[in-house]
Amino acid sequence: MPKRFYTPPEFAELLGIRSDKVLTWIHRGELVAINCASDPNGERPRWRIPDDEAGKFLLRRRHKASKPDAPRRKRRSATEIVSHF
Repeated sequence: MPKRFYTPPEFAELLGIRSDKVLTWIHRGELVAINCASDPNGERPRWRIPDDEAGKFLLRRRHKASKPDAPRRKRRSATEIVSHF
């Protein structure tokens, strides 16, 4: 049983994004949320995001750090550039 539920604006504030993005994730099915409105088929759903589902969502969206394959070349300084004109 989850200990805490987040509203879409609260979850968006934690991530530093707009709440519209959180609602988009809910409507796409990427983020699991519970509609706790008195009329579940009504026009205004009241979404609540369980904290355990929020954690699972963030783990799925985690990006693994990539390691560079080869060292990058340094830019040549202006004194090293040869002009041919």
